[in-house]
Amino acid sequence: MKDIERLKRIYSKTDGYCHLCHKKLSFHNHGKHGLKGAWHIEHSVAKANGGSNHLNNLFAAFIGCNINKSTQHTRTIRRTNGVSRAPYNRQKKNDIRTSNTLTGAAGGALVGSYFGPAGTFFGSIIGALFGDENSPKK
Repeated sequence: MKDIERLKRIYSKTDGYCHLCHKKLSFHNHGKHGLKGAWHIEHSVAKANGGSNHLNNLFAAFIGCNINKSTQHTRTIRRTNGVSRAPYNRQKKNDIRTSNTLTGAAGGALVGSYFGPAGTFFGSIIGALFGDENSPKK
C-alpha cells in the first residue's frame, strides 16, 4: 500500500478527527508540528506495550495528544479528554443518521396518528427531524 493511501485510510477511520480528543485535523498537515490541525499516526496500543503497525491499531491524533499519551492506555486519555470512543467514520455517521431519522419518523407517525392522518404526517416529519438532529456529529 502506498504511503498516501495508508494516510488516507488512517485519517478517514475517524473522519479527520483526533481519536483522543475529537478535534478536527487537517489531512495536509500530517507531521507538520505547529500548524493548525497537525497530526501523527498514533498507535492505540503503544508499540512499547506490544502494539503493532497493523491498520486496526493506527489512528490519527493531534501531535500534542500523541506525545502526551506516550505509552498510556487510549481509554485513559479519552476519559481525560471527556470522550469515550473514537469518532465515527463518515459511513458510520451516515448509517446512524439514517437509522435515527427513520426511527424518529416512525415514532412521530405513531404518536401523531392519535390526531388523524394530518397528525400522522406532521408527526412523522417532526420525528424525522428530531432523529436527524440527534445523530452523531463525530
